[in-house]
Amino acid sequence: MRAPAAPGLGPALLPPLLLLPPLLLPLLLPPPPAAARRAPRYDPTWQSLDARPLPAWFDRAKFGIFVHWGVFSVPSFGSEWFWWYWQKEKIPTYVKFMKNNYPPNFKYEDFGPLFTAKFFNASHWADIFQASGAKYIVLTSKHHEGFTLWGSKYSWNWNAVDEGPKRDLVKELEVAIRNRTDLRFGLYYSLFEWFHPLFLEDKSRSFQQQQFPVSKMLPELYELVNKYRPEILWSDGDADAPDYYWNSTGFLAWLYNKSPVRDTVVTNDRWGYGTICKHGGYYTCSDRYNPGHLLPHKWENCMTIDKFSWGYRRDAGIDDYLTIKELVKQLVETVSCGGNVLMNIGPTHDGTISVIFEERLRQMGTWLKVNGEAIYETHPWRSQSDDITPNVWYTSKRKQKLVYAIFLEWPTSRSLFLSQPIATLGVTQIKLLGHGQPLNWTSLKPNGLLIELPHLTFHQMPSKWGWALALTNVI
Repeated sequence: MRAPAAPGLGPALLPPLLLLPPLLLPLLLPPPPAAARRAPRYDPTWQSLDARPLPAWFDRAKFGIFVHWGVFSVPSFGSEWFWWYWQKEKIPTYVKFMKNNYPPNFKYEDFGPLFTAKFFNASHWADIFQASGAKYIVLTSKHHEGFTLWGSKYSWNWNAVDEGPKRDLVKELEVAIRNRTDLRFGLYYSLFEWFHPLFLEDKSRSFQQQQFPVSKMLPELYELVNKYRPEILWSDGDADAPDYYWNSTGFLAWLYNKSPVRDTVVTNDRWGYGTICKHGGYYTCSDRYNPGHLLPHKWENCMTIDKFSWGYRRDAGIDDYLTIKELVKQLVETVSCGGNVLMNIGPTHDGTISVIFEERLRQMGTWLKVNGEAIYETHPWRSQSDDITPNVWYTSKRKQKLVYAIFLEWPTSRSLFLSQPIATLGVTQIKLLGHGQPLNWTSLKPNGLLIELPHLTFHQMPSKWGWALALTNVI
């Protein structure tokens, strides 16, 4: 497929552009709406941009849903990197899949009309996300294949309005999320496109010209922000190009100073080679990042329910999916160490969320209805986990003088030892979330507590995959 350029512009019509300073490049782009303008507060430098306080809502939220959906959902085989693995790397399993299932001259762009979204119901998606207990969602508005889920005028022959669904999928989901839920709406955007001719030409010149960012990537980002007002902008795919090639600092300065979401928008750290885990609003560091210890900067664990793919896979087996117990463990560990979890699902090409993804999301929502007090709006405690009893993780609410001990295994003895909290007789109170009655406990020397858990049958358990104790007035 010839990846699309801007309307009316092909590689032969675009003069080579010299590498432009970040301050000049925004002048080549359409200005933001007048209503969004105000005096700049942040300069287009990392030193200035990194000084911007992260909007408080993001740290309070703790849990979001990632949605990988695009033309790659049609072959739904192996990975959302299907096109690259089939056409560029020619991995034998992908080549064999195409040979066995599609005509000899079938090209990747022929998957476009098959991406129908026929059964996509944005309201139904929104209801599932609300039931999951998530506080934000991030939809892949454009992956590395270049297909946009909205009618981008800069992707004129390769978008969901002109091809396939013939619908603005981004708009439909945005409206449903904002009308039916209390979730924040966010968008993922891939900076580069595998086979776009302008990007490939820039790459061949070691990114010393910026035809692709000027004509395609930057205009689309402005279009996305002005049209859909995402409160998370999840950038990805630097393709080893430096941030000045993408003019990342220039764009972020506009986003923070003048955009319609300037006061609430949250950004990640993938804005060019070398920026990951170093610059941006919060850090992702790597896919499925879960360090297991407290970090000094806000971070996010973006991870997948399907262990091996972000997009939907027809070839996935039941063991390829994380269990709800494993997902709860990911959430608890991450939040205890100061991070958020962005849990990914991959819808099908016709717009349905498969039963196993829906089940996991609803199970998480059931768990959070009981234990969300120990997750939402919490802070890391002085200890992230117990150093004696395994699978015990701590969070806290300082103003309320609360520490939460979340334990993932129910002891057969019904006695839980916590080595970290120091309690005071007559002052400290301990409750099991979802049970409510104060529990008996014994202070041990030199420190630690032995807590007597209630005698409950399986059906009386407040939750099934982990439990939380609220400890009042411990140090």
